[in-house]
Amino acid sequence: MQNIQIDRKLKEKWNQAVLGCIQCSVEVTDSPKELLDEIEEVSQQLISSMQIEDIKSREHIAQTRACCKALGKDVKRYRNSAEAMNRRILQGKGLYHVNNVVEVNNLISVKTGYSLGTYDLDCLQGEICWTVTGEGIHYQGIGKEAVNIEFLPVLQDELGYFGNPNSDNTRAMITERTKKILLCVYGFGGRADLDEVLCDAKRALECYCSAKDIEISVIE
Repeated sequence: MQNIQIDRKLKEKWNQAVLGCIQCSVEVTDSPKELLDEIEEVSQQLISSMQIEDIKSREHIAQTRACCKALGKDVKRYRNSAEAMNRRILQGKGLYHVNNVVEVNNLISVKTGYSLGTYDLDCLQGEICWTVTGEGIHYQGIGKEAVNIEFLPVLQDELGYFGNPNSDNTRAMITERTKKILLCVYGFGGRADLDEVLCDAKRALECYCSAKDIEISVIE
């Protein structure tokens, strides 16, 4: 497993921050029908059980919002990825289809309310630290131009910032060339159900992405 640590600055500001990690090799393809069907089933369950105004109260979404707000982020303007996907589903827009690895990431996020990030391990360099950004920090977002990442809990390697619960940098995005991944579950409520969530993510990666050489770790 890649060497990953949580910066003391983040733990001092939000003691319940915990990172669930899966590292493995995968085969990146178009998403199989079975995966898209599972996403649709979870989406329909969400539609039948929740209104848009209920999203921000969902346990793990609420925890993510609370941490980001404590760090100084305007959570009404900058939504975390789980919250944004929940809103798309309840607005009837559905989720974008990219590839099987991205779809597994999104499946677990929608199912649990956790924000996840999945990264091309070969695009990362050196030790990884989950830290807090200061004022005026931006990076190139996936499908976006410069993304404001100030006052967020952000993953950083020797090359710079590359991921956070709101949006990821293009540098380590999953493409058809990806062979090894690091999947991160951003937790802000302690360990709680994180082991169960990682087990489900492992199941989905094995089933839909031919995952092998799987390593799982929880960083507290």
